[in-house]
Amino acid sequence: MSQVNFSDLQNSPLFKGMSESDIKELEKIFTARRIAEGKTIFIENMPGESLYLIKQGTVRISRMLAEGDEQVLIVLGPDDVFGEMAVLDGGKRSATARIAEDAVLYGLTRNDFETLAKTDPQLCLSLTLNIVRIFSGRVRNSQKDYRAMLLASLSRKR
Repeated sequence: MSQVNFSDLQNSPLFKGMSESDIKELEKIFTARRIAEGKTIFIENMPGESLYLIKQGTVRISRMLAEGDEQVLIVLGPDDVFGEMAVLDGGKRSATARIAEDAVLYGLTRNDFETLAKTDPQLCLSLTLNIVRIFSGRVRNSQKDYRAMLLASLSRKR
């Protein structure tokens, strides 16, 4: 494990509106992991326990369609966040995350998130609002994609 350093990730939506000192405080509770291409970070339906910020590399997010068949939903790169629902609700993963290109990920566990809520509620609120913004943006985009897919399907049937 290497040291967490957010200096080149300050444009991440995770840190929107945060001061430099807030970001430095968050560096203390995230952990760094180097993961090789092809490795799985988590699998759809397994319990969620961490969110991840990509420092380097790419991560493929996919869902199972049928036995052995996967649909890639998105490929994420540096500054992107994934697995964010895990720190909010600890529920099951809604997708699978695999390393598409050797990566360095910064992780925040649900336990560390809950500790932050007790020790620095203001910083935790800022972080939570950014997590909610990231998540709601994804929901909006998926609704647009779904609508476009339906419209394309209807036009083909005519």
